[in-house]
Amino acid sequence: MPEGAYHKSLKTEAEVVDGDINDLLWDLAVHRHALQKVVDALWDLDKLPRRSQLHQMFYQMLREYGFRAHVARNIYSYALALVKAAKNSNGDKPSVRKLSARLDYQDARVELDKGVVKVVLRNKHYILRLKHRRGYIDRFRNLKWKEVHVKYENKKIYVSIVFEVRYKPYTPRGLTAVDVNLRIVTTFDGSEARRYRTRFVEALSKRARAEEIQKRYPKRWRYNERILNRVRALHRRARNIINDYCWKLAKEIVVKAYRQRHAIALEDLEYLRNSINGKSNGVKWKLTLFAYRRLQHAVMLKAIEYSIPILIIDPRNTSSTCPRCGSRLVYVHRLAICRKCGFKRDRDFVGAINIYLRGMWGSIGSSPNGDGMKNETRQTTPNRDEPMTTYIKSYTSI
Repeated sequence: MPEGAYHKSLKTEAEVVDGDINDLLWDLAVHRHALQKVVDALWDLDKLPRRSQLHQMFYQMLREYGFRAHVARNIYSYALALVKAAKNSNGDKPSVRKLSARLDYQDARVELDKGVVKVVLRNKHYILRLKHRRGYIDRFRNLKWKEVHVKYENKKIYVSIVFEVRYKPYTPRGLTAVDVNLRIVTTFDGSEARRYRTRFVEALSKRARAEEIQKRYPKRWRYNERILNRVRALHRRARNIINDYCWKLAKEIVVKAYRQRHAIALEDLEYLRNSINGKSNGVKWKLTLFAYRRLQHAVMLKAIEYSIPILIIDPRNTSSTCPRCGSRLVYVHRLAICRKCGFKRDRDFVGAINIYLRGMWGSIGSSPNGDGMKNETRQTTPNRDEPMTTYIKSYTSI
């Protein structure tokens, strides 16, 4: 990942301490109506307009709704982005359902020392108090904020503040490779391999149960409140399991890499997306891809927070290539066996070791011949002139 500016969000529940909450909800409803109206108008056009043309088309209409100039600009810019994304993916017309508004520095003020956010919607002022523990809010005090998102969901007000962080990774002394699978996440840092059992299957069972109910009541589940609440609860539980697990594991991996001053190597998941195209769109594949990407996203965000270098590795053949000699492996259940050199190890460790080797030297199954890292950064890694057979000797036994 290149160094530069990245965004980080502070998300928390809030309460209105100055202003009428009913007025705020009405302003959010008007905002949603106006956004949907702009989306509908753009969707019917054969050719999408340029940004300069959006102002002429929608500015006056949005001003008549009572929105300030900067809010009007945010509305038609966001509507254009929604329509572009939907048309580029051959999707349906976007439908705006949530009560939310995006505000920039002209229409919001963040005062983390007081734990409040001041916003303006349709010329009405509101003060929202952030309902989160003080220690967590203080972690954002020295960062520059960019946007404020106000949302009403499940009868609660939520505020999301987007901050800009500068990512300048340190020079690593080694590498920690992360191999993600449905049941096991394996890390390898050149001297130690660790396994972490995932909760992806547990979340998968919740989602599968929800879809089973939907199939059992194909016409009733949308209109029967008891069935609908059950389906929503199962989907929500699956999502919460994934989120909770991914953030906790990401922090454990990142903190360990930070203490060792290691970089982190992750697989490029675009190849995973391509590998399932044309196959069954069953819930297992959907959740697998979703969970993999969610975990990697959490690791990346935590790595940015700790200034840890991130390497994105081509994952092709990492589970089918012998890390000792480069020959193709054969599998007996999950045990990988190399018929050429006698290498034996389970599938998860093979993938983690190969990701490590590819991240360090750009090759698998041969003597290192690349410049993956500077020489002075390899203090905890093997000598480049050492044969690979001696380096992975401790990983050849079952």
